[in-house]
Amino acid sequence: MKRFVAAAAFAAVLGATSAFAETIKVGVTPGEHAQIMEKVKEVAQPKGLDIEIFEFSDYVVPNQALNDGELDANSFQHKPYLDNQIADRKFDIIDVAYTVNFPMGVYSKKVTSFDELAEGATIAIPNDPTNGGRALLILADKGAIKLKEGVGLKVTVNDIAENPKNFKFVELDAAQLPRSIDDVDAAAINTNYALEAGLDPMNGTILKEGEKAPYINLIAVRTADKDKPWVKTLIESYHSDPVKQFILDKYKGAAVPSW
Repeated sequence: MKRFVAAAAFAAVLGATSAFAETIKVGVTPGEHAQIMEKVKEVAQPKGLDIEIFEFSDYVVPNQALNDGELDANSFQHKPYLDNQIADRKFDIIDVAYTVNFPMGVYSKKVTSFDELAEGATIAIPNDPTNGGRALLILADKGAIKLKEGVGLKVTVNDIAENPKNFKFVELDAAQLPRSIDDVDAAAINTNYALEAGLDPMNGTILKEGEKAPYINLIAVRTADKDKPWVKTLIESYHSDPVKQFILDKYKGAAVPSW
């Protein structure tokens, strides 16, 4: 179920220009996406765009809220996930700009390197099709498993052709994966949830996704709104030098500007 949490109250009205500012509602997930959007909000205000930020605890509700008109935009997902949501749920929403990339990592409290995982080890992965597939592709790139030919990005555990060490896969909600680490041998965790849980995406992984993986995050809006002036202002504000520098300084490679 949805959990709306207003990220911050608006700043005081700044002169005559702000009196005519347009207000939009943007959905994000907690952590980096919320923090970056706060910086975007600072940049957008002098441009006449006020951004109300709403945090969601999962990946499903923000697209539903956007489609239903409860939000004007969201910024939390990569394109394969959005494409899958549109196909499955018939949302009339569209991506309008790329934002950042958060390479997924595999974490463990049982071993210090992936090669130390024993035969039959249990690995937790996200239970949604795109992020679960993303985790399996990381393992396939490592050579830990082999996937069926031609499966593309929509990979499931049923597409595993070879599993030499007989790894067991547990599929969990992405937000719950950090809590699973004590109960499994390893877990593939999206960076936003890893950072929120105090994990170290730069130095605390036993396996990491390559930087060229096709999972760049994006801004989505309703299709009918894609050409509205506020969309252009939102994108310009996100793609600004102050926001880029904020990302580089704060996340030090755990998040990479992708515009």
